[in-house]
Amino acid sequence: MLTGRILKGIGGFYYVNVQGKTIQCKARGIFKKDGITPMTGDLVRINSEEENTWIEEIYPRKNSLVRPAVANIDLLVVVVAVTPSPQLALVDKMLVTASAKNIPACLCVNKIDLGKCPEIEKIYQDAGYKVFVTSAIDNTGINKLSEYLKDKFTAFAGNSGVGKSSVLNSITGKTLETGGLSQKISRGKHTTRHVELIELECGGYVFDTPGFSSYELSDIKAADLSKHFPEFESSIGKCKFSDCAHIKETGCDVIARVQSGEISASRHEHYCDLYNQLKLIKDWE
Repeated sequence: MLTGRILKGIGGFYYVNVQGKTIQCKARGIFKKDGITPMTGDLVRINSEEENTWIEEIYPRKNSLVRPAVANIDLLVVVVAVTPSPQLALVDKMLVTASAKNIPACLCVNKIDLGKCPEIEKIYQDAGYKVFVTSAIDNTGINKLSEYLKDKFTAFAGNSGVGKSSVLNSITGKTLETGGLSQKISRGKHTTRHVELIELECGGYVFDTPGFSSYELSDIKAADLSKHFPEFESSIGKCKFSDCAHIKETGCDVIARVQSGEISASRHEHYCDLYNQLKLIKDWE
């Protein structure tokens, strides 16, 4: 038996990297019977004796996302552009999703050749995130970001038009096929129909995906949302009420820190919006 990682899956075939060699194989029918679908990024055990090679076992995943189906992500790079108006509410939703899925995340502030936006850097650095400032046009910051991806399995996420594909092309040295976003239905129109791991020259891989169409907040309970805002951590145990929701409660340490400027007002506003959305999701458990 051999152990490797799925690089891509196309038409029922899976391409597994085993010690630098790519092996084409299929998945055993037992996976379909059990409702399990192999994902790009999965660590798997394959046979090495039969004429037809099969995936025999999928090892436990440390994390996974559904759309697109990717597993075992070491880092999520959330990309935001300085222009047009940065959609920081979506950025915060992505960061919460990553935290809930146990995926470390950082921020890439792109298109700085079109303007500066130091307040975005400050907001997220103060919140505890690593921030990279880039321009794919003149390669500003690309080397620093590439170095940070070394030896990691990295996925990129961001709204349409923020320059994800340009940054990825600069990092990989390849032209990866991506597409725009339908303004009417807000779903990615893309030419890439499968997820693939692309090897980086500096070491590591990036997931070449058609884009993230879902940020799965439904798995998070409103009462647990504050755990996914790292800047709230130092307020634990300091609020007047032990079950403080950090929305408008008297004696809330988080609100006091927002008022003093220690915590970003926009981050807290987005937290409140997400909290209220989650409160509307009925907990059937």
